[in-house]
Amino acid sequence: MSHDDPTPRPDKRTLRRDILTARNELTAADVREAAEALAARALAMPEVARAHAVAAYVSVGAEPGTLALLDALRARGVRVLLPVLLPDNDLDWGEYAGESSLTRVRHGGRMELCEPAGERLGPDAVTEADVVLLPGVAVDGRGTRLGRGGGSYDRVLARLERAGARPALLVLLYDAEVVERVPGEPHDLPVDAVVTPSGVRRFR
Repeated sequence: MSHDDPTPRPDKRTLRRDILTARNELTAADVREAAEALAARALAMPEVARAHAVAAYVSVGAEPGTLALLDALRARGVRVLLPVLLPDNDLDWGEYAGESSLTRVRHGGRMELCEPAGERLGPDAVTEADVVLLPGVAVDGRGTRLGRGGGSYDRVLARLERAGARPALLVLLYDAEVVERVPGEPHDLPVDAVVTPSGVRRFR
């Protein structure tokens, strides 16, 4: 094989499918243990420690768990914003007021999401966050994130860019989800850091 003919890299769909399959093999205990480690790692980061407002999300199923982190942030007096999926796949935001403030919502035939039940703050509320936690499936050594495929967070990132907002962009993943290469687009905005149960890796 010549140097001009590199080994084909997995496409986004294949990579996403492989990682989601591996996640589904995790036990509830695996997920819970990882969530506690992720919360401890994230809370120790300087940008999280000094944040007044954090835009996050509620993990579902075997996703790297976020609830322990959300509760710890709230206990520190941090304002936690959670997304509400709109019919056009854009995101509105509401404030997290504890687990009892969440409601389960099924959007069409897609997965059931936990969303804040209270007042809607509008799609631009995310621009007030000091830290934005992005859901992801994988990240590579350049900080390129592979998302869930709905495009909602591409809109969030574009909105932050338009507003001139510069929050720290973090993605929470399992250790095996930091991969050699994520197929990226030229417009992809790299994340600042990935938090895994075993540590934090910064990209820029």
